[in-house]
Amino acid sequence: MARTAHTARTARALRPVAGALALLLAAGVCGAGAHGAAAADGDTVELPVLKAELTATDSCTEGSSRRATAVPWEQVGLQLGRAWQFASGAGVTVGVVDTGVSTSAPALKGRVTAVGAAGTDCVGHGTFVAGLIAAQVEKGVEFAGVARQSRILAVRGTDERGAVTPGRVAEGIEAAVEGGAKVVTVSAAFSTDTAALRSAVKAAAKKDVLLVAAAVPDVPTGGVGEDPPAQDFYPAASDGVLSVLDVDKNGDRPTGAYTTGSALLAAPGDGVVGIGPARDGHYIGSGASLAAGFVAGAAALVRSVHPELTAAQTASLLRSTAYPAEVPRVDPYAAVTSVLASASAAPDVPRGGAAPVSMPVDEAAGPLRRALWPAVGGLAVVVAVVWLAIIIPRGRRNGWRPTAPGTRGTPGS
Repeated sequence: MARTAHTARTARALRPVAGALALLLAAGVCGAGAHGAAAADGDTVELPVLKAELTATDSCTEGSSRRATAVPWEQVGLQLGRAWQFASGAGVTVGVVDTGVSTSAPALKGRVTAVGAAGTDCVGHGTFVAGLIAAQVEKGVEFAGVARQSRILAVRGTDERGAVTPGRVAEGIEAAVEGGAKVVTVSAAFSTDTAALRSAVKAAAKKDVLLVAAAVPDVPTGGVGEDPPAQDFYPAASDGVLSVLDVDKNGDRPTGAYTTGSALLAAPGDGVVGIGPARDGHYIGSGASLAAGFVAGAAALVRSVHPELTAAQTASLLRSTAYPAEVPRVDPYAAVTSVLASASAAPDVPRGGAAPVSMPVDEAAGPLRRALWPAVGGLAVVVAVVWLAIIIPRGRRNGWRPTAPGTRGTPGS
């Protein structure tokens, strides 16, 4: 009877412990699967496709009437929700050398400064890129830019309809540098380098401005062929420029895309959600120019929390904390929560993938591992509690007493 009563009391005492164990295990499973579940909760709204250039007969791009209300896959993959706990991009201006950035875009209201006529955007591409960098959350919409409190310096590197030349882009880079941008993203990619582009890249380096550029041209409709030959494109392939490739939600390159061996980072760029030049609707777009926008946003986050880092050190930090892959994928969360061990003397890493990617032990670990560590720690606590609740009472029933130093205890003594 006494044994039965004790067993019942023990069972009642362990009910909270068992409940805590169940909660911890559930939290571990949910944390491990959060990334996949959120990614699966994709946007099912059919969005209009963004154009990078307009023909002579095309009308200017208008605001979309369709809104993406779910969290976009690229936002989940970049772990922006975690990164925003530490950085917002406040105090950093990002130059966007593109088709212009509309000052009428609601998600960018009050945070766009334009050089010349770049405050209007007939094409909409520059506004889309600026939204990936700095768009604020709108009511009823989960989409937001990487550095939501950064400012945008709009610089036109094309004509009004999106036609681009190296000379226009070079002038755009120089204007962005002179305008006070700390990060500048360039959407264009040219198969040949020019003196004007080289001069613009040097001007950026002299002013400690981080240049981020599309490693390859955006894929035209229908692709460019099954196996286009790899080649360098400029200004991305120039020394001191952070060259970015586009990948899809599985980390793969789009079919028929241009290729290069000089890319330093990869980021989402296939079927990503963004804003239009007017109204609060959304478009969908693809290309390395969009991937460069995501990396420019990540650079703005880093420069907002680590203003002591130079442009070269910021680029090194983004690379060293990236997810390991053939072309390392940017990880904004790891970047803003990590600092290079020798940031004051961080070298400019050579191109071509010759240098290995150094991964921080904690911050750059996979999301699965980060999600499971709290559960493992909690499980250890629960095991200790269970031991105290069962083993010690059982030992006392058997007459166990703590042994004094220098003596040997015996049951019942």
